[in-house]
Amino acid sequence: MSIYVGNLSYEVKEDDIKGVFAEYGTVKRVQLPTDRETGQLRGFGFVEIGTDAEEAAAIEGLDGAEWMGRDLKVNKAKPREDRGSSGGNRGGYGGGGGRNRY
Repeated sequence: MSIYVGNLSYEVKEDDIKGVFAEYGTVKRVQLPTDRETGQLRGFGFVEIGTDAEEAAAIEGLDGAEWMGRDLKVNKAKPREDRGSSGGNRGGYGGGGGRNRY
């Protein structure tokens, strides 16, 4: 069960997120991606929570809620494979076009 949390403050800490989501269920893991070059938080994260019911309650309760001066965007995280395969298809298409020109 993974939840996407967007529009986060760049000052947020993992424990802050755990505290907010713990009101809805058991928080298993929090991921806060950082920029490779600057190390700064990227303004979004992922939360793994116990059950489907807890996930649904957290999404319903927190999507659009104001927290740390920002309106949160909270929804079910999309699988990483879906994003990767579409990018791969575009790359393959461009390569094929290049070979046909010569």
